[in-house]
Amino acid sequence: MQMRLELIPLPVSDVDRAIGFYADQLGFTLNHDVQPSEGVRVVQLTPQGSGCSVGFGTGLDVYAGEPGSVRGLHLVVEDLTEARTELLRRGVEVGEIHDFGGGVRGASFSDPDGNSIELQEMAWRKGATF
Repeated sequence: MQMRLELIPLPVSDVDRAIGFYADQLGFTLNHDVQPSEGVRVVQLTPQGSGCSVGFGTGLDVYAGEPGSVRGLHLVVEDLTEARTELLRRGVEVGEIHDFGGGVRGASFSDPDGNSIELQEMAWRKGATF
């Protein structure tokens, strides 16, 4: 059986602020921002080249988690130094680069609610293998 992970719900306290962070600062594409019924808002954003999106909104149980409770969402990049530099330029407070060994390096940051995100680079995923 084939399955694909396509959406990770994130609990946020302010939907518009979260859109600003994920779209404007991280550069994710805003795929959907709809209000299908009274009190319900559904937002979905996708990193460039990714088959998995993040989503948040209001009025649905899937969005009812504690804002800031997601830990360790990984964004894999081909060049960690370049990605970190770009995010810093965009105003994202990215931590220092850490070498985890085995060709894996990372740098962490959080969204405005405190959901933590790890930029990750794997030495064997470069060029055509990225």
